[in-house]
Amino acid sequence: MSSTELSGVGSAAAAAEPKVQAVRVAEGEALRTVMLPGLRLSVRSRPPAGAGLPPALYVHGLGGSSLNWSELMARLEEDVDGEAVDLPGFGASPPPEDGDYSVTGHARAVIRLLDEGGRGPAHLLGNSLGGAVCTRIAAVRPDLVRSLTLVSPALPELRVQRSAVPTALLAVPGAVGVFRRLTQGWTAEQRTLSVLALCYGDPARVTEEGLRHAVQEMERRLQLPYFWEVMARSARGIVDAYTLGGQHGLWRQAERVLAPTLLVYGTRDRLVSYRMARKAAAAFRDSRLLTLPEAGHVAMMEYPETVAQAVRELIDDCGGG
Repeated sequence: MSSTELSGVGSAAAAAEPKVQAVRVAEGEALRTVMLPGLRLSVRSRPPAGAGLPPALYVHGLGGSSLNWSELMARLEEDVDGEAVDLPGFGASPPPEDGDYSVTGHARAVIRLLDEGGRGPAHLLGNSLGGAVCTRIAAVRPDLVRSLTLVSPALPELRVQRSAVPTALLAVPGAVGVFRRLTQGWTAEQRTLSVLALCYGDPARVTEEGLRHAVQEMERRLQLPYFWEVMARSARGIVDAYTLGGQHGLWRQAERVLAPTLLVYGTRDRLVSYRMARKAAAAFRDSRLLTLPEAGHVAMMEYPETVAQAVRELIDDCGGG
């Protein structure tokens, strides 16, 4: 079913969606809604600078949205026909009707989006949770992936960094309620600054305008009645994926990826340890590693031009698309 068909599919989710402020759309961007059975996805895009550019799809991380890719999308608009998806329950995408927030569930949603639009094979880019999602897609549907760019992918770690523990604890039943009570007096700005301190290598790199937009987005998210449930169940989905063994294990699937892969890690990442970079470089058979000494968990937001240049080189090595 195409994005222009607005029949009763997904009407239950639409009816339950609260009235909140609109998601910000940066200059030069557009948002569209793709309707699929039991699923409604918001997709952010920029008009490609030329005809015939190869398709690219950007997939955000836990607690993020397609807005996380705006800076990188703008820098790659002459190289790819780029779109960024809001995963189910995030950004402007309402929760899925089946309530599946596992890594496999998110991967299935992205696969359905690519199949519906006929945009495969595409250059696939993922951050954190999105990196795990893209790894799974590249392993099970290699026909959809032309290249893979993974920024701090959420692949299983045996020894999680201490700074990542609070995020992991969101997966524990009842933990969200405790956290909400402990932080009930926090303003949207305080919550935003806390997130930035966790995700950025140097939060001072965030401009005043960027901080204002981030606070506005936090205020919008907090109005959503399903916000905390989506965060908790998606966090649980990551933890569950970490425990899977055999052919469904993420590291085993990384070894099956055939697509040329760019791995981007920041040495100041407080959520995904930089020590995982070497393991990832060995697991993905056709990989290259970009290390950013000053970057944290969201290198594509902190150093978009550096990441963009590395992505261009990857695309060029794929034959220009």
